[in-house]
Amino acid sequence: MRRRIAVVGSGPAGLTFARVMHRHGHPVAVLERDPVPDARPPGGTLDLHEGLGQLALDKAGLLAEFQALSRPEGQAMRILDTAGTVLRDWRPRPDDRANPEIDRGQLRDLLLGPLDVQWGRGVTQVVPGARDGVLVHFADGRQETFDLVVGADGAWSRVRPAVSPVTPQYTGVTSVETSLDDVDIRHPDLARLIGDGSVAVYGVNRSLVAQRNSGGHVKVYTRFRAPLDWHTNLDLADVEAVRSSLLALFDGWAAPVLDLVRHGTAFVHRPFYVLPVSHTWAHVVGVTLLGDAAHLMPPLGAGANLAMLEGAELAESIATGPGPLEEAVRAFEERMWARAGRWAKITTAGLERLVSPDPAEALALFDHVHPS
Repeated sequence: MRRRIAVVGSGPAGLTFARVMHRHGHPVAVLERDPVPDARPPGGTLDLHEGLGQLALDKAGLLAEFQALSRPEGQAMRILDTAGTVLRDWRPRPDDRANPEIDRGQLRDLLLGPLDVQWGRGVTQVVPGARDGVLVHFADGRQETFDLVVGADGAWSRVRPAVSPVTPQYTGVTSVETSLDDVDIRHPDLARLIGDGSVAVYGVNRSLVAQRNSGGHVKVYTRFRAPLDWHTNLDLADVEAVRSSLLALFDGWAAPVLDLVRHGTAFVHRPFYVLPVSHTWAHVVGVTLLGDAAHLMPPLGAGANLAMLEGAELAESIATGPGPLEEAVRAFEERMWARAGRWAKITTAGLERLVSPDPAEALALFDHVHPS
């Protein structure tokens, strides 16, 4: 009898899982609370690593299509000090495809392909141990049972409570994001400052990163250490008030760097939350987690890559493994925990160095990743 499998969430983890299952002829119910694919902005750009995200796409049969869409030149990275002096200017070789960039929206569309996502199906609760399997409660009051429910629904997962009581904790680092459009035409000086990839500036307990996306779109991320309620007296919906607050926070930095904030069109507040570095749980029959739902960590380039590879590996184990479903899921969890724990340690230490009292720590980390 065909297994009834659902994945909750249509992010990179959930879609990769469903796409690999589809490739092996196994249908999956993809449950997504958003009413349509573009209900929310898809976010910025992702660098997909050869042994992680790219390997996942290869398992899905999508690597060639990814290579046609991706931007290897987007790997370029320039480091400035707060006075605007260029400290490092790293550029990839023409044949370097270790970590090419792709816009999140492009990746989503690539993964969606033939998948039939059930849009507008918000999950409110997952209850294992029901007579006919795992019971899923929906926001509209309906219920449905499955043999396996895969939680790929992010930091504030509605599936996680079925296996773990742990909730994300604030890191002490906040990001406020803005963006620039048509940068090459409207802001050519800033386009030259950013280059083909990213420019980063590190100060005392704060940083600013601008990253080129496709089509002349640039994401700008200010990051700083602050209490979670730092904005108590600030209306985050007031664009000019937020801009003024950020300019004051980065006062004294070089004018071209601050122009990245001055020309921002809107601002989004994103505090950084994490799960414990070694988050695991006692295996629960019929439920498991992927990506941020399982191991939320600082956003330093590993999260989406891990999530996609996990989705691909779990799907392969289920679709091609000779053993029972639960054996495949249990073995997958053991592998996921070990690898995610290593990356959580790396990214946690990385965040400490990138938003540090000593900006030299960030430069040293860069030199470790990109030795001259």
